[in-house]
Amino acid sequence: MTSLLQRVMGGTAGGKGDTVQAFMAESKLEFQKKWENSPQSTVVLDNFDRIKTLGTGSFGRVMLVKHKANKTFHALKILDKAKVVKLKQVEHTMNEKRILASIKCPFLVNMDYHFKDNSYLYMVLEFVPGGEMFSHLRRIGRFSETHSRFYASQIVLAFEYLHNLDIVYRDLKPENILIDSQGYVKLTDFGFAKKVKGRTWTLCGTPEYLSPEIILSKGYNKAVDWWALGVLVYEMSAGYPPFFADQPIQIYEKIVSGKVRFPSHFTADLKDLLRNLLQVDLTKRFGNLKNGVADIKGHKWFTAADWVAIFLKKVDAPFIPKCRGAGDTSNFDDYEEEPLRISSQQKFPKEFADF
Repeated sequence: MTSLLQRVMGGTAGGKGDTVQAFMAESKLEFQKKWENSPQSTVVLDNFDRIKTLGTGSFGRVMLVKHKANKTFHALKILDKAKVVKLKQVEHTMNEKRILASIKCPFLVNMDYHFKDNSYLYMVLEFVPGGEMFSHLRRIGRFSETHSRFYASQIVLAFEYLHNLDIVYRDLKPENILIDSQGYVKLTDFGFAKKVKGRTWTLCGTPEYLSPEIILSKGYNKAVDWWALGVLVYEMSAGYPPFFADQPIQIYEKIVSGKVRFPSHFTADLKDLLRNLLQVDLTKRFGNLKNGVADIKGHKWFTAADWVAIFLKKVDAPFIPKCRGAGDTSNFDDYEEEPLRISSQQKFPKEFADF
């Protein structure tokens, strides 16, 4: 896919304004090839030195590892098969692996390898050293609108890419957005991502970011990602999400009510964009209308965004995380380390046969 980007950047796409569109069109063909013929594993756990845990979840953890032969650093996502099965996440996990093996976009985390052993599933992802947007947002308090727009524009391009492939992401939040060494974003954690042609009904995501149609079990489509974009832009610009309460049920009541209050420092253009994204009525929500993503990219709040320059990473980032080198983990929290307990017997061979 690097060759695809180079071809597009090299001008084979036609005029400058066609760059993103050409990438989207060609990437669909590349995706389809990989989706139908997912590459097989070429590595095993022993190919890596495990260095430090970067994060933990309900059925696994992510560790910084170093490829012994290549000397390259990676983020190794380790999923416990037994926990994945117990928490009924087999389908989500298989979707995640298949999607990650097939996609390639500047604003999505790359998967370099995947493999399994008797007890665990492994996804070897690129290591993004700047840490989670969540940490930087909490430290700074809130981002300026210029800063928020810079990140939001990349999320728009990431969603445009995914939706073009009929993939709905379903888990946007600051914890799932990493900042790279150039200050650009990379969406990670595709555990809830799914290829959807029409509608789907699964209740999944983070309470504050769920759209009304997910909460009301109406069946939903890619428009849920544009609602989540509205929540993210609000949270980046305010320092807190638009709908919050002590209990999820109270959050859901606020979301379906469709009432949003804005801080006084929000500009008129930002408020207008958010009213169109945090729109309960799907026939009026930006991103879900006849013009699709063009309504969002053409909105006044994004007037200052040079979409092609951002796509090609030619715009100076408003914030560059401090990184002391390729394997620096200082932008991540510390976690207790736990040994891997690999069984002598193959666990759940049927469930993970295609992993």
